[in-house]
Amino acid sequence: MIRYALACAAGHDFEGWFGSSVDFDDQSARGLVSCPMCGSAEVRKQIMAPSVVTSKGRAKRAPGPSREVMMEMASRVRRHVEDNFDYVGDTFAREARAIHEGRSEERGIYGEATPEEARALVEDGVPVAPLPQVPPDRQDLN
Repeated sequence: MIRYALACAAGHDFEGWFGSSVDFDDQSARGLVSCPMCGSAEVRKQIMAPSVVTSKGRAKRAPGPSREVMMEMASRVRRHVEDNFDYVGDTFAREARAIHEGRSEERGIYGEATPEEARALVEDGVPVAPLPQVPPDRQDLN
């Protein structure tokens, strides 16, 4: 996994994890990389120093968003999807594939898929992503 420091066109800094630099380039080209704060798909890699392991065996790392900020962003993402996308339940994999292949109307959907179904969608190039899990006491944040 590669961790990239990223920034959007609005100047928000955040980080993303990718399997390889090719994965970042591919996902970015398909519009799948977006700012978690404003949703902008205009995202670029920032210059960053590699992690350095000290003599004590700990990696020095630049401070990132706090857990509180990350939980709030996850809650906002989840709420946005729930408010604006169609819930399709356990038919998610079938419906996502139908939309991707042009057999169903283009729209945002969410629902459930087995790990095998999700893996098959990704392998076939269907753009999907897991919805962030939010603890019950955080679900009312906007």
